[in-house]
Amino acid sequence: MGEDVRNVIIIGSGPAGYTAGLYTARAMLNPLMFAGYMSGGQLMLTSDIENFPGYPQGIGGPEMMMDLRAQAERFGLEVQDRNVGSVDFSSRPFMVETEGEKFFANAVIICTGAEAIWLGAEGEDEQKGRGISTCATCDGAFFRDEEIIVVGGGDSAMEEATFLTRFASKVTLLHRRDVFRASKVMYERAVNHPKIEIQTFRQVKKWLSDEKGLSGAVLEDPRDGSEYEIACTGAFIAIGHKPITQFLGGQVETDEEGYLIHTEHTMTNVPGVFAAGDVVDTRYRQAITAAGQGCAAAIDAERWLEDNVH
Repeated sequence: MGEDVRNVIIIGSGPAGYTAGLYTARAMLNPLMFAGYMSGGQLMLTSDIENFPGYPQGIGGPEMMMDLRAQAERFGLEVQDRNVGSVDFSSRPFMVETEGEKFFANAVIICTGAEAIWLGAEGEDEQKGRGISTCATCDGAFFRDEEIIVVGGGDSAMEEATFLTRFASKVTLLHRRDVFRASKVMYERAVNHPKIEIQTFRQVKKWLSDEKGLSGAVLEDPRDGSEYEIACTGAFIAIGHKPITQFLGGQVETDEEGYLIHTEHTMTNVPGVFAAGDVVDTRYRQAITAAGQGCAAAIDAERWLEDNVH
């Protein structure tokens, strides 16, 4: 088995994973990445990235991810577009299982990110992909000249609503409170848009549908329980994300929401297991900070391997 043990396996891609791959490859650690079936992470769903330094005109999310991947591969990162099913961190080397195949490594960097949270309202499962989505960039073009709603109060909700005005005749943004988490610039861009109407103290109680798919929603005012109906043929849920950590089987310490916890620099409570990006970051959640953490995790892994394995 000696030859089959990698120095580093990186689980997940996106800016954190690809940057970790770039740095570990340049450190001659011969890294192996399991990028996931949807390689590139959340940024594959982002139309334009305007806040990553070095791109004065902005850059498309998928384009940036392909560039990061190509750069890391040029220095020797091996990428497999597979999801990891389970891991065993109880003995060394660590075991990583994907599609029934086992791989072994002395160090692991987890960059699996986070995925969108659904509302879980009545009728939602039936209309997923038939009118209800969590990705405006993926599905917005299906709703040309239609009236649609966006649910949420943060930057992603504002971004989705603003993006959807390219297609929809009207976008109604629903938020359960009258206080918004969104940044001022994103909020004002939405509130000042002629196609966007913002309604506060509204939450979706039930989705309505007909033979064509989604037809509207029953809304509830959380203050007094009064109900309203709204017509819409499309709905986009932008209420946040949950970390992708289920495959770890509880072997790495997390917070209540499942986000990994750093114990020493980027290392988790398992020595030799590191984490970077949205799987650990509950505060910033930016492409640039994820890339920075990926760099840090790679350097931490390299130093840990020097001190403990090599």
